[in-house]
Amino acid sequence: MSAFCRDCLANATDGARRCKSCGSLRILVHCELTLLGIAHLDCDAFYAAIEKRDDASLRDKPVIVGGSSSRGVVSTACYVARISGVRSAMPMFKALELCPNAVVIKPNFAKYTKAARQIREMMLELTPLVEPLSLDEAYLDLTGTERLHGVPPAKSMAMLAKKIENEVGITVSVGLSFNKFLAKLASELDKPRGFAVIGKAEASSFLRDKPVGYIRGAGAALQARLAKDGITHIAQLQDLSQKELARRYGNTGLWLHRLSHAEDSRTVEPDGELKSISSETTFDTNISSFDELEAILWRQAERVSARAKAAQMGGRTVVLKLKTSAFKTRTRSASLDAPTQLADRIFRTAREALRREAGGTAYRLLGVGISHLADAGDCDPADLVDDGTGKRAAAERAMDKVRKKFGDKAVVKGRSTRKR
Repeated sequence: MSAFCRDCLANATDGARRCKSCGSLRILVHCELTLLGIAHLDCDAFYAAIEKRDDASLRDKPVIVGGSSSRGVVSTACYVARISGVRSAMPMFKALELCPNAVVIKPNFAKYTKAARQIREMMLELTPLVEPLSLDEAYLDLTGTERLHGVPPAKSMAMLAKKIENEVGITVSVGLSFNKFLAKLASELDKPRGFAVIGKAEASSFLRDKPVGYIRGAGAALQARLAKDGITHIAQLQDLSQKELARRYGNTGLWLHRLSHAEDSRTVEPDGELKSISSETTFDTNISSFDELEAILWRQAERVSARAKAAQMGGRTVVLKLKTSAFKTRTRSASLDAPTQLADRIFRTAREALRREAGGTAYRLLGVGISHLADAGDCDPADLVDDGTGKRAAAERAMDKVRKKFGDKAVVKGRSTRKR
């Protein structure tokens, strides 16, 4: 098999432009289709896709998910908005300049987490070797699964893409290759709703004309360093010997040599779960008042708690993030005796760090998060040292039950209603 239809999965001939069985034009052709087993799956504009799925009126509209204020940041933009130049991590004011008719929606992470968990279960039905990178993307190692499923990994991934589209209601793009580096690159070649393959025979030639930025991990600083030496494309790295690259750049040079020649020995790690859960907000105007920052911190702690509970996880480390008016980032962390997923505990821990930092400095951004994640069952044991903590935890869980039944705004704490 070197070609098949991605819609009906019928085998096709190499030169076929249309499927003889169903008439589809989505024919996947590659001479190594039966030999490759490392895949990267990426949900297309995940947050925006979920919002469009749940509101049919948004189907053909440009949708941006992110902070709604002028100083907010784009989390995800749908492909209609991307036509206008909107990109993730772009300041919201810039995004709205490029696409003034966009519909801006605040993120609903509980909803996104539910969909991500559903997709994760589908992936695990194919192989236990699933390495999540975030809510909306993961690596899969399907090597050797043909005997189990009766089809090669390429068809298994096409079947998975169809299942996600039918049952979750969003589209995904798939990259298939012989290592993680190339599988990730392949998944970005044919978005949205794509399926691209990079085989061993073509790997080096495929990389040759690509800029060095295609190498995952080669950030702006390394690219600038290489550019000073006249190296801007992967071909130039390929043409230098391993010894020469090591002489110039040390261990980084050895790493560049390997990846430029399509060598990546990393395995798909099934325990590669989400490393942290966080929430942050950029202010309309800079804030130096501790009281105002404290009120914002509580709202962010509530969001982190909601996401943690939706993911059935908690964290042993609480992290406070601040960005000054001069764009300097300050990060402070504190470790707990036991993991937590409670807003009250996240807030109180981060507030101590905030108190030390809020000495008149004006900030433009505040965020809080938890890391060193653990299962919910290990979080917030009843025998906490502080007697008051247990009572507050019980009160918070009682509020969670009310919110689950009557909605998020059915009950709020007093500090949630404070205005800046």
